[in-house]
This record gives sequence, C-alpha cells and structure tokens, in this order.
Amino acid sequence: MNDQAKGLLITAIGVLFVVPDSLFIRLIDASAPTITFWRGLTSGSFILLGVIAVMGLRGFREVARTGFPGLLYTVLIGATAPGFVLAVKWTSVANVVFIIASMPVFAAIFSRIFLGEVISKRMVLTMAGVFVGLGIIAWGSGETEGASWQGDLVALGVSASFAGAMTTARKLRATSMIPAIPLAYLGASVLIWPLADPVAPVAEQWHLLLGHGAFITVSTCLLTLGPRYIGSAEVALLILLESILAPLLVWAVIGEDPGPWALAGGVVVIGVLFASNLWALRMRHRMRNAPQPRVGPPVE
Repeated sequence: MNDQAKGLLITAIGVLFVVPDSLFIRLIDASAPTITFWRGLTSGSFILLGVIAVMGLRGFREVARTGFPGLLYTVLIGATAPGFVLAVKWTSVANVVFIIASMPVFAAIFSRIFLGEVISKRMVLTMAGVFVGLGIIAWGSGETEGASWQGDLVALGVSASFAGAMTTARKLRATSMIPAIPLAYLGASVLIWPLADPVAPVAEQWHLLLGHGAFITVSTCLLTLGPRYIGSAEVALLILLESILAPLLVWAVIGEDPGPWALAGGVVVIGVLFASNLWALRMRHRMRNAPQPRVGPPVE
C-alpha cells in the first residue's frame, strides 16, 4: 500500500470513529459537565498512556519549550471538549456538526491575521457560501424542535476554537503537539469536576462512558496519523463525512429529525466546502503533472 492509500484509509477510519461522538452524548443520561468530565478523563487517560509508551516524556518537554503558543494550543483544544458537549445538549446534532464544518473558514481568517497568509479567491467564495449556509441554519433554529440559537453559538465557538488550535499548530509545525492533547482533555475534566456528578452514571452506564472515551481515543490517534500521508484538501474532504454521517446516525438510532432548515443549510455548507476542496485537489494534481522546465544546457 502506497502512502496516499495508507493516509486515505487511516483518515477515513478515524472519521468513522468520531461519527458516534454526538450519539454517545445523547445516549448518556447525565448533565453536560458530567459527560464532559468522563469524556475528557477516559480519552485523555488512554491517549496519555499511548503518548508515554511511544514518546516517553520527551514529547511533553518539547511542548513545554514552545511557551505561550503551546499553552494557547492546549487551552483551545481543551475548550472544545466542554463546548462540543454543551452544544449537543443545547441544540440539534445536525446544527452542531454542520456549524463545526465551517472550521476551514475560521482557519483561513486566523491564518491571514496571525500568520500573514493571503486568502485566495477560492477561499473568499467558500467563505461567502458557508456563511449563507450558516445563516439558513440559524434562521431555522427557532422553528426546529430541539434546536436553539444558544447551542448554535456554542457550536460556532467550538469551530473557532478548533480553527485557532490548528492555526497555532501550523505556527509550531516543527514540534509535535500530540502530547498536548491528553493534557488538554484531562485539564478540561479537572476544571469542570466541581460542576459534575461523576459517580451517578457509573453504575448503569459505565459501558457507554468507557466506549465514548475509547471512540474519541481511536479517532484522535488516527486523525493525527493519517494526514501525514495525504494533502490537506483530501483530509478536509474525508472529514466532511462526519458532518453527513453523524446526524444520520442519530436520526436512525434515536429518531432525532434534523429538520428542513438544518438540512438545507447543511447542504449549502457541505456542498460549498466539498466543491472548494475538490477544486484545490484538482489544482494540486494539475500542478504536480505539469511539464517541468528543462534544467541544464540545451541538448545539441
């Protein structure tokens, strides 16, 4: 198996493991702080053990040397954990995943502001289309059962936090930020502990709590490993699968109807991002296959 096929397979499996995340949150009968506590504790502990087994303490020392940017990355990743759980509790799963799919738009804006990167015409058109889709979703939140604009705003904050973390990671590309992930998850659990009731759901729902953490662990590891072998456009296209499959899974298992507005807005958001990344992938392929200028003296 070549590197591209390996990267596509690993990333696709990672996406499939993250799809049930919102379903676990729906199935676990507990408050948002309690679910956040167990989600961070289980997945953070599993990933921590894996990082120590593979990298030892060296990885943590390297992250510590990054100073404020490394701390910022850890805080932003940690903030996404309670944010995602709260968003799913407050609004529909479809709204949450469609809104979080807008992350590339925030990443482009942050890269322009903090890294000085130019926003391409393709990305400007992508932003316009995505914002139209988000507007449709927000418009329908007041009319769709189980949806609310408060949860939509939290989901938007989660999207921005993810994008900020990815932008910070790009600035720190010389350092692997993987060891910061378990610290972020465990840190979020510690901070939210006073608001949680960790003992109550254990007796009857321990299998859901452990399963939730295990799925997050596998998806985190695979989505960290897979993109090493493929381009960002291919990764983005595969991650869009989660935005499509997650609400369908919740709909099939517990009957949560996304509603026409979420579906319409989601089609716009996913469609625009799919077309944008497909175009980027096509341009990259065309540039790779373009004839290269001859190097050296002409042949007589």
